[in-house]
Amino acid sequence: MLTRIVKLTFEADKTADFIAFFDTIKKNVSSFENCYGMRLLQDQKQPNIVFTYSNWKDEAALNKYRYSELFQGVWSTIKPWFASRAEAWSVTTYYEDGSFHPPIQ
Repeated sequence: MLTRIVKLTFEADKTADFIAFFDTIKKNVSSFENCYGMRLLQDQKQPNIVFTYSNWKDEAALNKYRYSELFQGVWSTIKPWFASRAEAWSVTTYYEDGSFHPPIQ
């Protein structure tokens, strides 16, 4: 499983717009083929910084979403609201909820 973490920094006056927009698309994204769930997190000290945290079957599943019409529509809507460039990481989870999954060498 692959976890994708994306940091989005919005213009302060666009954060509420993003959260309202996210509410309209969250089910479509989280139900995308081979997406195993998604979270939206907001920084407590800088509320214009949010993170999406999503779980995918593998990189191919993530890329299928990233090149989909759904993603293109989302991105074209929110990109003008950015205060700075988005940052993204694809990571492997080794420990979660009491389960340890050591790295495969």
